Amino acid sequence: MAKKNIILVFVHGWSVTHTETYGGLPERLKAEAKAAGINITVKEIYLGRYISFHDEVRVGDISRAFATAVDEQLGTLLKKGIRFACITHSTGGPVIRDWWYRYYTSAAGSGICPMSHLIMLAPANYGSALAQLGKGRLSRLKFWFGGVEPGQGVLDWLELGSDPAWRLNSKWIASDGKQIGANGVFPFVLTGQSIDRKIYDNLNTYTGESGSDGVVRVAAANLNGRYIKLVQEAPKRTKVKNKFEWLAKKLTMDADRLAPETALRVVKGKAHSGKEMGIMRSVRRGMQDKKSREVVDAILSCIKVSNKTEYNSVVKLFKRETARVQAEERLEVEQRLLRSDSYFFHDKYSMVIFRIYDHEGFPVNDYDLILTAGKENDANHLPRGFFMDKQRNRVDGNTITYFFNHDVMKGTEEVRNSDGEVVRDKITGAESLGFRIVPRPDEGFVHYLPCEISASSELLEEVLSPNQTTLIDICLQRIVHKNVMRLDKGPNRVSIKIIGTGDAIVE
Repeated sequence: MAKKNIILVFVHGWSVTHTETYGGLPERLKAEAKAAGINITVKEIYLGRYISFHDEVRVGDISRAFATAVDEQLGTLLKKGIRFACITHSTGGPVIRDWWYRYYTSAAGSGICPMSHLIMLAPANYGSALAQLGKGRLSRLKFWFGGVEPGQGVLDWLELGSDPAWRLNSKWIASDGKQIGANGVFPFVLTGQSIDRKIYDNLNTYTGESGSDGVVRVAAANLNGRYIKLVQEAPKRTKVKNKFEWLAKKLTMDADRLAPETALRVVKGKAHSGKEMGIMRSVRRGMQDKKSREVVDAILSCIKVSNKTEYNSVVKLFKRETARVQAEERLEVEQRLLRSDSYFFHDKYSMVIFRIYDHEGFPVNDYDLILTAGKENDANHLPRGFFMDKQRNRVDGNTITYFFNHDVMKGTEEVRNSDGEVVRDKITGAESLGFRIVPRPDEGFVHYLPCEISASSELLEEVLSPNQTTLIDICLQRIVHKNVMRLDKGPNRVSIKIIGTGDAIVE
């Protein structure tokens, strides 16, 4: 069988000012492919470079510029039928996904995408918890960002729960998966879950957050997501304690969709950045470098895929290897001279992004979102230690992201150290999960009513999946009262200020 020519294109992450961030990976892959006799020839290597530290530059702008760069610099090769494999790092993943969707998924008659493989290393597909820190504070994390201020346009995309990220990911989840294949693109996600303690920033715990690589959470990298829509029931005038009130207590499931299955590989001992542990930059040119062997082998496994059957085999292989790595990395022990050892538990985590709006499409920015569990639908029945973090998006205040310890939430066995000593007791998880929404305003001419979906084991299973993100839309009923607009007879003038709300309008 004749060898297949392939072009490798590398695309870096946010706030990179030099292509040295690619480390020795480009040269290493070319040498490894040749030495292994893999049925590909690396025709050319292109190192992408784009501007991410100017405020006016947004992710969509970069993807449009990438389209021009591909046409101008690869056009001659592409006309010969040679497609390229793209290897991205961090923000490079969302950039190329935006380009792929913009030009070759949504556009009618756009033809076969010139990219055959998208191999994303630590991609911020659902964003990064660090983005909310803002430009100044991020630039002071010198080990991660080298004193460079990320541009606000890119940061807005990367902030958890951003509208452009939601749109891109919800479209991916809603797709039928036909875009994955020989006439489409084979997507892969490789990420680490280790923290480089040498560059951990003591002033920001996100750089040492369990379930992440110090910048991007595994759940935020993974394309295997879910979309759920909950809708509040129509309000009803109900007699309560001898008086009538408007009630709409129930939230019901209106939509539940799973993303097309995508290959995810958690790589052992890799962090987001850095020369020693960075999933991209730590790769050395020399083939004798054992520390980067796992990353290189995983990438070569991706590049070799040429049909859907082979892709599905890699999906299964990566599942097994991810399970092995996460079991091996469950307990991290830091030995300290003259002091007791420090233990870090690397459990599996889940991320849930809630978006609250009303049936007229208006965002609801003021609300309490209460998690419940147990037969009594009580927040006090949730297991201790299940909740890790919460962020409200600064631009879109109706969107809030919760980060859960999946293993604690579902229950987990005791953890022992190498000496057989129990360092964490068995944890009994929750048997169910529910949500209660208390929106505001809760009175006046236009207001909202509280509602809930009762805790159930089914909802727990649907919402929380290990290493994954779930998008949840919650649609509330907007209650408008009659006296917002009245038609009064005659020329008599009546003060508008003293008019009461009147009865509610129910559509």
